[in-house]
Amino acid sequence: MNKYSMNQISLKQYIFIICETQVGIGVLALPRDLAKNAGTDGWISIVLGWIMSILVSLVIIRVMERNPEYTLFELLSKYFGKWVGKGLAVAWILFAAYSAITLMLATIHIIKIWIVPDIRNFILMILFIVPIYMITKQGIRVIGHFAEFVFMITLWMPFLLLLALKDVEWMYLLPIGKGDLFPILSTVKSTVYSFLGFELAFILYPFLKDKKSASKGIVIANSLSMIIYLTTTIVCFVKFSPVEVTEYVYPVLNLLKVIQLPFLERLEIICLSFYLFILFMTIIPYTYMAALGISHLFGKQDHRNSIRINMILWIVMSFFFIPTSSQITKMGESQGTIGLCFAFMFPIFLWIYGWLFHRRRKEHRQ
Repeated sequence: MNKYSMNQISLKQYIFIICETQVGIGVLALPRDLAKNAGTDGWISIVLGWIMSILVSLVIIRVMERNPEYTLFELLSKYFGKWVGKGLAVAWILFAAYSAITLMLATIHIIKIWIVPDIRNFILMILFIVPIYMITKQGIRVIGHFAEFVFMITLWMPFLLLLALKDVEWMYLLPIGKGDLFPILSTVKSTVYSFLGFELAFILYPFLKDKKSASKGIVIANSLSMIIYLTTTIVCFVKFSPVEVTEYVYPVLNLLKVIQLPFLERLEIICLSFYLFILFMTIIPYTYMAALGISHLFGKQDHRNSIRINMILWIVMSFFFIPTSSQITKMGESQGTIGLCFAFMFPIFLWIYGWLFHRRRKEHRQ
């Protein structure tokens, strides 16, 4: 019997968790980052980043198929032994914890700029921690249900982009490939950062009820993220000039500002209030991943104490550390660079190592 059978998630929940973790904050700033480096050809980098994320995602699933009842942290101990496995587990815990706090600080920063500029950081931190803690402590099954809920209440938001397609200039996109190939390829780095989140399959796979569909699910999740990124980026490119789009920190929010509805003002505030649920879904999986890893290190079944300690540290930090916009940007860039190693390079290494490990074990049995 699968030890995770009482805490399983459906394929749909698996897809939503990965997709919502990927989209998060990345979609708000991605058009600007792409335009700065590759102009309006930046959308091509999204497709290239999507292909890379698909390939590495399938590598992760291949690794987990050999060990269907192991989470990443259990797998590291199995492959590398007790001490090296724990050392690698600590590295993954630090990555997950750093990703969670970076996303939390970025969320607070965005809410302060666009909705409540005069509120203190620690107040928002406490307000946001309450729902995040209540959901995360219940485990992956409740996180999956929350992911479904977030999808349902935000499903209407992408259709707002259609309202922005008035008085646009499609010629901004032409000619395709107007610049050199190098800017497009160099911008793939930004899109790769935005696709981070598929590495959660290392944790989600053992809980997945229909493991045979894991590959299909992760391809769907990455593809949904790609469609969202591609649509929002192209709409921003044709609505704003190539120069204007680089002047906005979060072009998607500025895009919402230009949409005029006769019965509603400040549409971007309404949308951001709903989008806050998606921002929570970028923080919760990484918080859970870090707590699960800590519990594994200390041989505990209950991960709630790990989450409580993490939340307390966040609150204490919010009294002393109030990051500026540039610091938020640097933290996001460093999180992306670290994520590039953990999400893209490490799975390939683990796949090769795992293949050698199982081959050697098979030879010993013969």
